[in-house]
Amino acid sequence: MASSSVSQRRVALACHDLWKLYGPDPRRAMNAVLSHGNDRERQRAALARSAHVAAVAGVSLEVHEAEIFVLMGLSGSGKSTLLRCLTRLIEPTSGRVLLDGEDLEKAGCKRMIELRRHAMGMVFQNFGLLPHLNVLDNVAFPLRVQGVDTEKRYARAREMTELVGLSGLEASFPNQLSGGQQQRVGIARSLAVGPQVWFLDEPFSALDPLIRRQMQDEFIRLQKMLRKTIVFVTHDVQEAFRLADRIAIMRDGAIVQMGTPAEIALSPANDYIAEFLRDIPTLRAIKAADVMQPLSDTGRPARTVPATELVEAILPMILDDASPIGVLDAAGTLAGQITTGRIAELARHGRA
Repeated sequence: MASSSVSQRRVALACHDLWKLYGPDPRRAMNAVLSHGNDRERQRAALARSAHVAAVAGVSLEVHEAEIFVLMGLSGSGKSTLLRCLTRLIEPTSGRVLLDGEDLEKAGCKRMIELRRHAMGMVFQNFGLLPHLNVLDNVAFPLRVQGVDTEKRYARAREMTELVGLSGLEASFPNQLSGGQQQRVGIARSLAVGPQVWFLDEPFSALDPLIRRQMQDEFIRLQKMLRKTIVFVTHDVQEAFRLADRIAIMRDGAIVQMGTPAEIALSPANDYIAEFLRDIPTLRAIKAADVMQPLSDTGRPARTVPATELVEAILPMILDDASPIGVLDAAGTLAGQITTGRIAELARHGRA
């Protein structure tokens, strides 16, 4: 998905200069850090002198409506802490979080409970299912907490159970389900409340590789149907590049690079980012729309591919001839073309 199309959407969630410090006196240390303005080097020096650790260090970002925004990084990079600061499950030391324009720092305890029940959906690595409740009751549980009447909450629970592919298992208990099925219950439960923003913290990392791939496929299917605003945390670079509209790569609590998978794959910000990309099949990270050029005046290309398929555009050039391949947008309209020259240019830069 091109960054321009994402940036035209409404901002659903944002944070500005967000910090989370751990140590003996975080507020005092924060004042020392902020006294240096936006000078990151001096801020880091002040933090080091204070004997505090920044789990989140001056993060600013915007998540747009219906976007999958992935926070990626190694263990200890701050991605899960950042997600919890965005939901105020962890209180930030400094900075602002805005949910649909509302400043969450000003929201009292009662308001935050209301937002978590109605506006935020959360799925974590630990499925967190209630073992004494069957599938249907687990999915209906947040609606029960909201006080939704029995008929409505069970109708909604059945709808969500069917949506995630668990029809026929409504009466089963968690210990009767596989890991993948349990995670589907967790996903259905989080969707039951119809959240504005869906937060997922390493939801598939406890699953074996085959089930994990299947759950990624399921996640992509659900997003095509539901068009949710999603913040997704993962340490798996291939998972991030497969799912994301945009990615923020974190290190030591700060964002090192942020952009679409194609932007990061084509122009890594530094050696640290380049090292992340070593195991990524770049052709799978880049879409045809990311590298297409304007149409020429020589007529419509004889062959076309969807905007998502770069490999399918390259293979005919290699196996057949050098004719340009047309690229179709989501509406099936010819939007541009890919030429052998463009592919050669990518190859010279080592990104194809």
